Amino acid sequence: MFVRTAGERDLGAIRALLVETWHATYDAIYGSERVTEITGKWHSIEVLRSRLAKPNAEFLVADDGKRIGGMAFAESTDGGKLVTLKQLYVLPSLQGRGIGGMLLDEIIESFPEASAVSLEVEEQNARAIAFYEANGFVRSAQAGEQGGSSGKPTLVYRRALAV
Repeated sequence: MFVRTAGERDLGAIRALLVETWHATYDAIYGSERVTEITGKWHSIEVLRSRLAKPNAEFLVADDGKRIGGMAFAESTDGGKLVTLKQLYVLPSLQGRGIGGMLLDEIIESFPEASAVSLEVEEQNARAIAFYEANGFVRSAQAGEQGGSSGKPTLVYRRALAV
């Protein structure tokens, strides 16, 4: 797998990846119908397309030349000092192979002025929490602003970066 910037031609594969990953992760928590509803709204081609040209943002895919195996999207705020990781997903069949780490590293490298990376994660997503903690993220005392799919606040994690 190699990491590159996402393009228009990738949107269908990215949407399919998000739908598959969300069902694998959240069906047992929220039910298949709710996950289908969420992915229909949050991961539509239109929503994904709008991120391609978003200023102060990076939209990446992990690609092996045959398929998109992972994706990440992040935005910078605070004059470029803070990066907010909005999405990082890897196909369930490819998880545990270093793809998430490659995407995370490339996101961080894409924002050289940043002094920290922040993200929100569903409290019940133990696998994602373990991944972020293994990659140097520490839980913040604050609750997330996004609110989880359940309507409950999400957990906020932060990682300081060397400047």
